[in-house]
Amino acid sequence: MERLNRKNAGIPSKHSIKVIQFGEGNFLRAFVNYIIDKLNKEAGFDAGVAVVQPIDAGLVDMLNEQDGLYNLFMRGVKSGKEIQEKRTISCIQKALNPYRDYSAYLDLATEEDLQFLISNTTEAGIAFDENDRLDKEPHNSFPAKVTALLWKRYQHFNGDPAKGLSIIPCELINYNADTLKEIILRYIELWDLDPEFRNWVEEHNSFHNTLVDRIVPGYPRAEIDQYQSQLEFEDKLIVTAEVFLLWVIEGGEDLKRKIPFDKIDENVLIVEDIQPYRTRKVRILNGAHTTMVPFALLSGKETVKETVDDDFTGKFVKNAIFEEINPTLDLSEEELKSFAEEVLDRFRNPFIKHQLASIALNSISKFKVRVLPSLLQYEERKGSLPVRLTFAFACLIRFYKGEWQGRDLPVQDDQQIVDFFRQVWSENDLEALVTKVLQKEDFWGRNLNDIENLNEQVQTALEEIGEKGVEEGFRSYKQKIGVKS
Repeated sequence: MERLNRKNAGIPSKHSIKVIQFGEGNFLRAFVNYIIDKLNKEAGFDAGVAVVQPIDAGLVDMLNEQDGLYNLFMRGVKSGKEIQEKRTISCIQKALNPYRDYSAYLDLATEEDLQFLISNTTEAGIAFDENDRLDKEPHNSFPAKVTALLWKRYQHFNGDPAKGLSIIPCELINYNADTLKEIILRYIELWDLDPEFRNWVEEHNSFHNTLVDRIVPGYPRAEIDQYQSQLEFEDKLIVTAEVFLLWVIEGGEDLKRKIPFDKIDENVLIVEDIQPYRTRKVRILNGAHTTMVPFALLSGKETVKETVDDDFTGKFVKNAIFEEINPTLDLSEEELKSFAEEVLDRFRNPFIKHQLASIALNSISKFKVRVLPSLLQYEERKGSLPVRLTFAFACLIRFYKGEWQGRDLPVQDDQQIVDFFRQVWSENDLEALVTKVLQKEDFWGRNLNDIENLNEQVQTALEEIGEKGVEEGFRSYKQKIGVKS
């Protein structure tokens, strides 16, 4: 089979470079490049992408061999219906390895039509390296490379205010753009660059914090023949992703005018503050995951899909989201309902096998960040404890015993946390155990014994789980605390 390229696919290179993209991995190709490609084809965005390989080893040679082309397969569930889509992505015009040719990388700064810099260099990428110097080629850190690029652009265009860039990092850290900007300013100081350049960076370049969300399994190695059979040309860069996509970008009217996101039917939001959306994702998506893991494993389930498809566990998770998590969030009820339904669709995705054991890692710290705030805010707003989140808390404590009905449980956490639970469970004193767990401020950030009725209800839940199992134990637990529904 002939290798995919622009000539045999009949797709010419026609876009000038409007975007520099740090990163050529699966996520950016299935997320950002998909959006840019759609903007080009449906909204006349006319944006070519120059991909920069952020580390020495990468895929730019393979991208260049295929003239920047590859196929994206999207599979998932939307409104209860299975969806499968295939798209040839053609927005990448060139791919560069700065470790091989740094001058070619810096020459990107002179591109007349350049407007955007987008990145995903992993959470470790946005970091300061004091050993980087301006004359070092290539620079070690991603922020140093960006600083050098901006300096070259500033010099080439004589500080033209119109030649600043919109910088949109997609690394999975909070305040990613603010952090990147702070490090760039540190390099300007370290390298003793012109104060007017610093002013140009701050006044004429915009930095946009982001939240990104899409599951991207990547190259389907185990099923490659099945995918390749659907294509006319051999593609070494096939990437797979779920159908769901969310991109929240902090920005205003200027950014909306620069990128016509409103012209395509995709879940891309430009907002003044991404934090409510970040909280929504952490509390609903991640919170539901963390809520379900111990509860579902103790119920005999192995995957997320199996959990949400089951009558008992599925209803438990859905009610926990809609009745106990959503009411604690300060977004519109309609917006929260829509997002929660999308989350459940993603959990049901038949094309992704998400093992509960694989998301059990560090469940204590995850519970603190993802679930406990919902539990505490619910109690504060409603004057009573949330039934399911409190029961899930008891399941978490029971899970850390490490075994259930003769089988080992996939407890994965810091050794001192594992040792603590091993010790308190060995004492065979449930009342003392719950008190000791709840008072661990290094686990929860506060002494949870101060929360009215929490100690008693967790004890009750643990007693019922121990005597009757999870499903019957939950029904009995509700009766004992006086909850009818």
